[in-house]
Amino acid sequence: MDPKLPIRSSTQEQVPLENIRDNLFILKDGNCGVVLSVSALNFSLLSETEQEATIYAYAALLNSLTFPIQILTRSKQKDISSYLAILLEEENKQKNPLLQGQIKKYRKFVEEMIKRNNVLDKDFYVVIPFSLYELGAPQIIGKGLISPKKSLPFSENYIVEKAKINLGPKKDQLIRQFGRIGLVARQLNTQELTALFYEIYNPKQAERQKISADNQYSSPIVQPAPSGPRLKLNRQTISTNGAS
Repeated sequence: MDPKLPIRSSTQEQVPLENIRDNLFILKDGNCGVVLSVSALNFSLLSETEQEATIYAYAALLNSLTFPIQILTRSKQKDISSYLAILLEEENKQKNPLLQGQIKKYRKFVEEMIKRNNVLDKDFYVVIPFSLYELGAPQIIGKGLISPKKSLPFSENYIVEKAKINLGPKKDQLIRQFGRIGLVARQLNTQELTALFYEIYNPKQAERQKISADNQYSSPIVQPAPSGPRLKLNRQTISTNGAS
């Protein structure tokens, strides 16, 4: 390597995500998985009998697992911008000055209370991973022939196909087990996965800018531009290529 050549890298190379598609996230090393969003349960408000039943049901869930899972809890400041916008709209539409003043006071009260008390919103997720070992290639991985930095060890379509077959029953089992506890679990789709990872890697930008719908972009993961000389097209080049 020429020591005079600068080392070029980007933050994208540090992000382990390769792609998000078919309601799956795919990592650069070939591993992938699904994410379940799980509702919350206020355990302290349950009666003693209900608490014991919940504990036993949760223990049964853990004992039924024959595969690894990851439990993720995300805490973020409560976003009430949409609610405040509704209050402001009602305030502007109100023709009675007295009622308009009351709505304004209430809107200011809610806004200040959220800022002063730092109200947090918690989201709960369960990740079900799919490992390369489940593709039946432990020997290849053990020999170190797969480099996670270069490209996927198998074609993306092949990984997605095998992952769907493997993760489908696991996902359904977890959803049923959570239902016995009184929790509602559902799988995040491609759009929701993209939004989740966007918020994780861009927390400040996510507060100001919401991600667009998945039908408004070609890929959730921006691919780097190819290196090397680029072909500059002009009108003559296009017409010549079209004639040939």
